[in-house]
Amino acid sequence: MLKEYSLEGKAAIVTGAGRGIGKGIALTLAEAGADVTVAARTVEQIEGTAEEIRKLGRRALAVPTDVIKKDQVENVVEQTVSEFGKIDILVNNAGIPVLKPISYVSGMKLEGWQATDSWDTPLSEEEWHLVLNTNLTSAFLFAQAVGPHMLRQKKGKIINTSSNSADLAPPYFSAYCVSKAGLSMFTRCLATEWAQYNICVNAVGPGSVLTELSTPVLNDPERKKVILERIPMARMGETRDIGLMVVYLASEASNWVTGQTFYIDGGQLSRGNGF
Repeated sequence: MLKEYSLEGKAAIVTGAGRGIGKGIALTLAEAGADVTVAARTVEQIEGTAEEIRKLGRRALAVPTDVIKKDQVENVVEQTVSEFGKIDILVNNAGIPVLKPISYVSGMKLEGWQATDSWDTPLSEEEWHLVLNTNLTSAFLFAQAVGPHMLRQKKGKIINTSSNSADLAPPYFSAYCVSKAGLSMFTRCLATEWAQYNICVNAVGPGSVLTELSTPVLNDPERKKVILERIPMARMGETRDIGLMVVYLASEASNWVTGQTFYIDGGQLSRGNGF
């Protein structure tokens, strides 16, 4: 391995790390040498991720966290500094989708890929705010909490998990798409604000990835066919595909890269045909 790609001796925080893409990112960072704090609401899931990290020979800390509550966010940061002595890497990965139309009339067709039982009711104001708070505001809260530590040490890497939906705008994903587009812009704003302190801020934009959420949909042959037809490389992504890009962005190899969103979607966005 080129030494610039090693994360040996680095300390990271990954939100939404109990399963799916967040878990994949946490494990890949650990493989590259980082000690990792994993944060999410479900205790059993983050404890499981932490145990897998320890089996890789790295230190791990599992902190149950609601990422939209400022006091809990600050607690994650405080515990990480107490356990590892510093914070080098922050991965804002926590996110939720809600698949509902802005308004609904009888006869509307479901065009999104995600199975749901309640898509035929309008998106509520509460759901709108929940998605934006979880996907976007949480990244602001974590950046604000780790900021003093990274600014004082004049070094750090922040990676936000956006989505190719920020540009594709599939139907019935309005809150999700807006939150991810906002996250990509927040990435650019934070990158320019903190560049003078040698802090790099970037984002990854996954497409359709194999996770616990997507597996039930893929069990439907017709839905699976539709999904794969929209991906030029004709396969779903793996969580490790995302984790490997995050390792690059968290490493010294990316020291002159900031303010960018890297789409990892098998070419789906290049084709530009939405969902």
